[in-house]
Amino acid sequence: MTSRTPSLRPRRARRLLAATAALAAATTGVGIASSPAQASGGAPGDFYGRAFDQCTAPSQSAMTAWMNSSPYRGVGIYLSGDSRGCTSQPNLTSTWIRTQIAAGWHLLPITLGPQASCTTRERYLKQVRINPSTTSTYAAARAQGTAEAKKTVSRATALGIPKGSTMFYDLEAFDTGRSTACTESAKYFVSAWSTQLRATGWKSGFYSSGASGIRMLDDARVRTPGKFAMPDQLWIADWNGQATTSSAYVRSDGWTPHKRIHQFQGGHNETYAGVTINIDSNHADLGRGAYLTAEPAHPGGIGWAANTYIALNEKATNTGQIRLLQSMLSSAGYYKGAVDGVWTRPLSAAVGTFRKEHGLAGTWDWTSTQWMQLMTRGATPVVKYGSAGDEVRRVQRALNASGVSRKIPISGVFTVSTPAAVQDYQRKVGISPSGVVNATTWAALTRGRR
Repeated sequence: MTSRTPSLRPRRARRLLAATAALAAATTGVGIASSPAQASGGAPGDFYGRAFDQCTAPSQSAMTAWMNSSPYRGVGIYLSGDSRGCTSQPNLTSTWIRTQIAAGWHLLPITLGPQASCTTRERYLKQVRINPSTTSTYAAARAQGTAEAKKTVSRATALGIPKGSTMFYDLEAFDTGRSTACTESAKYFVSAWSTQLRATGWKSGFYSSGASGIRMLDDARVRTPGKFAMPDQLWIADWNGQATTSSAYVRSDGWTPHKRIHQFQGGHNETYAGVTINIDSNHADLGRGAYLTAEPAHPGGIGWAANTYIALNEKATNTGQIRLLQSMLSSAGYYKGAVDGVWTRPLSAAVGTFRKEHGLAGTWDWTSTQWMQLMTRGATPVVKYGSAGDEVRRVQRALNASGVSRKIPISGVFTVSTPAAVQDYQRKVGISPSGVVNATTWAALTRGRR
């Protein structure tokens, strides 16, 4: 986006390892929601993590490379508005949209239409701006907001973006102290935009500079409650370099929980898998955040959250580890005996069968390799910072079993310590240390490479 917070300079572009290291060192808590009833439909859906935006939608090859190697899971796309600097959008088709959604990208659709009447940016001075006429309570500005919402919905529908998605309006930086008519007309415009979107089954989003549009709306929320329809989600441009959703320009009680994106770094280059894109960087917490369903009950009623997994055989006496093995093999359909911590013939048979199926001698030895092979059974989607679910639990267990020195909690949420542990493992087995569990890393984990 081109909106900028004055006096805050973009930081230098971060390279791959620096980016993933910063993610691993983050101390902010993941936004885990408590109630499944709060489920959100459409784009961006339940999303906690990093997003990037770039004026022109990247090529499919670039999107694939970044999904497999970058810390980003969300992407901002300019789909509507006559004030866009990238109106042609050669890559932005319904096929592109379907492909990104299927790949796991969270879409952040953006409209850049009429700007504030008191904008000072030369390009916008030559275009249609928000009408500041005060007649009939800024009727002209409200009509413009309604029209932009209708046009955006039409474009989103044509591209196949699901109904119920959040549409973000981009109101670039302007001087909020220059003209009362300018700021009031902007608020009425955004209010009409939000009202029209919600009336037709969509959600309203608003992006702006923290120092102008964001502070303007937050002040209106507090000082004139009920006067303006507020957007459902807020996108704050505040280049403070802090990858959180906090900003000095919006009060802590506004647009919470799970209703904010923070653009914390402006235009800079980042490169992943040899693909360089000039982007703005964002941290998002939307929908239900990193929504995590409860782990199902395991055979024997035991937890699978051990940090250490030891080698076992028929002479083993570690009751806790034997029970864990019995439970996991039972869940996978190999073992039908009691989960009692006692090594029996049925357990030996199950171990032998598992080993044979994995091309190993049918002995009774159970090693770290077999622990990893057993734990990683199941779907293998790309998981990275902000991901949540059973696939993350399986990765975390396998990492602990692999022998990496950085032991991690089996939380089911890919945050704080997990990217660093993934990097440790990737270095150990000779994979580029991206901190992203892609097909290559899944293959190493499922083979039990250590």
